[in-house]
Amino acid sequence: MTTTGTTSHHLSPAFPGRAPWGTANKLRAWQQGALDRYIEQQPRDFLAVATPGAGKTTFALTLASWLLHHHVVQQVTVVAPTEHLKKQWAEAAARIGIKLDPEYSAGPLGREYHGVAVTYAGVGVRPMLHRNRIEQRKTLVILDEIHHAGDSKSWGEACLEAFEPATRRLALTGTPFRSDTNPIPFVAYEEGPDGVRRSSADYTYGYGNALNDGVVRPVIFLSYSGNMRWRTKAGDELEARLGEPMTKDAVSQAWRTALDPRGDWMPKVLQAADHRLGEVRKAIPDAGGLVIAADQDSARAYAKLLREITGTSPTVVLSDDTGASQRIDDFSASQDRWMVAVRMVSEGVDVPRLAVGVYATTISTPLFFAQAVGRFVRSRRRGETASVFLPTIPDLLGFANEMETERDHVLDRPKKGGEEDPYAEEEKLLQEAEKQQDEETGEQDALPFEALESDAVFDRVLYDGAEFGMQAHPGSEEEQDYLGIPGLLEPDQVQMLLQKRQARQIAHSRRKPAEEADLLELPAERRPVVTHKELMELRKQLNSLVGAYAHQSGKPHGVIHTELRRVCGGPPSAEATAGQLGERIKKVKEWATRMR
Repeated sequence: MTTTGTTSHHLSPAFPGRAPWGTANKLRAWQQGALDRYIEQQPRDFLAVATPGAGKTTFALTLASWLLHHHVVQQVTVVAPTEHLKKQWAEAAARIGIKLDPEYSAGPLGREYHGVAVTYAGVGVRPMLHRNRIEQRKTLVILDEIHHAGDSKSWGEACLEAFEPATRRLALTGTPFRSDTNPIPFVAYEEGPDGVRRSSADYTYGYGNALNDGVVRPVIFLSYSGNMRWRTKAGDELEARLGEPMTKDAVSQAWRTALDPRGDWMPKVLQAADHRLGEVRKAIPDAGGLVIAADQDSARAYAKLLREITGTSPTVVLSDDTGASQRIDDFSASQDRWMVAVRMVSEGVDVPRLAVGVYATTISTPLFFAQAVGRFVRSRRRGETASVFLPTIPDLLGFANEMETERDHVLDRPKKGGEEDPYAEEEKLLQEAEKQQDEETGEQDALPFEALESDAVFDRVLYDGAEFGMQAHPGSEEEQDYLGIPGLLEPDQVQMLLQKRQARQIAHSRRKPAEEADLLELPAERRPVVTHKELMELRKQLNSLVGAYAHQSGKPHGVIHTELRRVCGGPPSAEATAGQLGERIKKVKEWATRMR
C-alpha cells in the first residue's frame, strides 16, 4: 500500500476549518513521514514520539481517517489523560469528519458516532466495558500521552485488559520518559549495551528537529536570582542567594522562599514577565501568559499580584473540573493577558496563544518541566518566540539547557550495593505533579521553615544550550534590554540578538567605576550554576591537577595555588565560585601542557 492520493482525499471538505488545535492545511513533513512508515509497515502497535506542539493530534486523526476509509478498522477509541483533553480530541476529530462521543459512559454507542473519547482514569474504573466494545468491532485505539498508562499499576493493567483485543493501537507521547520503572503498556523495550531496557519508538520527532522546521517556537528562558532569608524549624535564621551552591535542603527552602507571594521576588518576576508579555504582544497581539503555581493559596495570591500589576483580573484555574475546562476554553478564545493554573500542565492546558510563562512551582522532575514548557512552544506562524521565567535553581537550568535532549523511558534501574533508589524522591515528586485533583494537601503547613524575606535580581538568559547576560536589578536598563527582545524572531536571530545584548551590557559595565558594581559583573558563561556536590568535585579536580603539576614542575602546592589566584583572581579555593575554579582548572592545564 502507498499513501499517494490516499491520505487526504477522503477528509471532510471542512478540514482543517478554523482550527488552532490539532489541524493543519496539509501534513507537515514529519507527520507525512510517520504516516508513510505506518502504512508501509502496517503494525499492530506503533509508538510516535513528537515534541509538544508538533502536531501529534493531526497525525493521529489523519491516520485514523485513513484506517477507517480503507476498512482496516470500524471504530476509534481515544484515551486521553484529562477530561479537558478528552473533549479537545472530540472537537478536533469532528473537524475532519470523525465523530467521537466524549461523554460515553456505558451501553451501546449512538449510531452517529465513529467511536469514543475516554480518560485513563475512566478505563481504570471499567476496563471490561471497553474490552467488550473492542471485541465486537475492529478498533483503532489512540493512547494519547501513553506514559500516563504507567501512572499506577492498576491503570496499566486496565489498559492491557481493555485494549489487548484491539486491531490497531497507536501510542503518542511528547515525553516518553518517566521517573519510575512501571512498564508502559503496548510499548516495546530494547536492551542496550549496558543491559538496561529502554523504550523504543517507531517514529521520533524531537524539539530540535521541530525547531529547525519552524514547527515549534524557540524558547528563551529568563532566570532570576536574589537573596533569600528564612527561619528553620529549629528557630535559626538562614540566608542564601539563589544559584549559589547549597545543600539539597537549603536549595528547597530558598526556592520556596522565592515563590512566597509575600516576599519581593515573585512581585518583581511577575512584573518582568508582564513587561515581556507586553513586548511580545506588539508582534503577537493575542499572546497570553501562564503562571504555573504549586497550590491554591499561592495561585490566588499570584492572581492578586497580577491584578495590581496589570489592572485586570487574570483567569484562575484551580482544578480539572468542568468549570476549569470552560475557563481554559474561554481564556483560549479571548485576548486576556494572564492565566494562573495549579498543576494543570501535565498536558492539561492547551492554549496555542500562550507565549510567556512563569515557573512558580518547586516540582523538579524533567517530565513535569518538559510538559510545562510544552504549553508555550506551539507555533502558529513562523518566527514566534516563547519566554519562560524561572528561579536560578541548578536542576531547572539543567533542564532548560537540555531542551533538545531526547529521552526514552528506562525500565531497569539496577541498585548498587543495596543503596536506596536514587529516583525515589523524583518519583514522589512526579506523583504530586501529575495529580489532577486540587485537594488541600496540608503541604504548606508541614514545611519545616518560615519564609522571611526575598529580593529578585535578573541573572541570565538561557537559549539553545548557551547562557547570556550579567546580573541586573529589576527595572534597570540592562534588564529591560533582555525583556525587550522582539516577539517575532527566527532561531538564529535570537542567538545573534542575545550576543549583541550581552556585548552591550559588558561595554556599559566597563564604563562604570568598579566601586559602583554592587552585583557580580561577569557574563553568565563565567558564572556557572552548580550544585553543592558539583562544587566539591571542581575543588577536588583542581587540587588533583595542582598536585600533578607540582610533581611535574617541582613547585610546592601552595605556591601554585597562590600563582593561580594572582593570574585568575578571586579568593582561596575553599571560597571560590564554580566559575573561578573553572578558570583555574583551565589555567593549570595550560601550564602543564606548556611543560611537555
